[in-house]
Amino acid sequence: HLKLFEGQRVGLLTNPTGVDQNFRATVDILNEKINLTALYSPEHGLRGNLQDSVHLDHYQDEETGVTVYSLYGKHRKPTKEMLDDVDIICYDIQDVGARFYTFIYSLAHIMEAAKEHGKKVVVFDRPNPVGDTVEGNILDLKYRSFIGYYPIPQRYGLTVGELAMLFNEEFGINCDLTVIKMSGYKRDTTWYDYDLPFILPSPNLPTIESLFVYLATCIFEGTNMSEGRGTTKPFSIIGAPWLKSKELIKVLEKKIP
Repeated sequence: HLKLFEGQRVGLLTNPTGVDQNFRATVDILNEKINLTALYSPEHGLRGNLQDSVHLDHYQDEETGVTVYSLYGKHRKPTKEMLDDVDIICYDIQDVGARFYTFIYSLAHIMEAAKEHGKKVVVFDRPNPVGDTVEGNILDLKYRSFIGYYPIPQRYGLTVGELAMLFNEEFGINCDLTVIKMSGYKRDTTWYDYDLPFILPSPNLPTIESLFVYLATCIFEGTNMSEGRGTTKPFSIIGAPWLKSKELIKVLEKKIP
C-alpha cells in the first residue's frame, strides 16, 4: 500500500497498540518508509504512559523528532494549524469494540477535520477483539460526549475500519477515506482465537478478559461507585466503602433468573 503515500506528507494517530507482529511500532515503520511529518496523541499518550483523564500538551517525540499534537488536551479535534504539514492522516490503534472507548471518537474527529481542511484519512484495520456480537443500548444523543458521540450500541460488533465507514457514510462525515483491510479475518472470532500477542490497549485493560467485562461494568463510571480502576482486576469488580454488598447480592439474585 506504499503507493498511497508516495509524494505525500503523512500524519499518524496511534498508541502502543500500533505495532506489527514483531512489536515494531507503526511510528517507526512509517518514519522509515514514507514522509512522516506529524504525530497525533490520543488519551493515555502516544506511548501509553498516562492514566485516564490526564491531559497533555504538544511535544517532540524523542524517537523520531516529529512533533506530537495532543488530541486529549485543549483540542479533541485537530485544528487547521495541526494539519498544515500533512496531506494524509493515518489511524492505527487497536480497538476494543466498546462505545465508550475514547479512541474511536479521536478517529471521528480527525475524519471531521480532514473533511473540513481537504485532507485524506487512511485507517489500518484491526480485528474486533470481542467479536461481531452486538449488545447493549443505543446512545441517546441528549448525553452526547467524548465517551459517546454517535447513536451506536454499547457493543457494536464492527472492526475499527468498518466503524470508520459507518461514521463516514451513515453519520455524514463524508471525508476522503481509505480503509486498508485485513486479509483472512473471520468476523465471528475473538482475541482468544488468535495466535497474536496481546498488547494492553489501555492502562486499565491489562487482559483479554478485561475487554469483555469493560463492556458491562464501565457504565459504573457514571455513578459514585468504583469499577476497579487502579486495582489488579479493573472492571472485574465494582464497589464503594458505603456499599452493603450482601444486601445488593440478595436483590440481584431476586431480579436475575
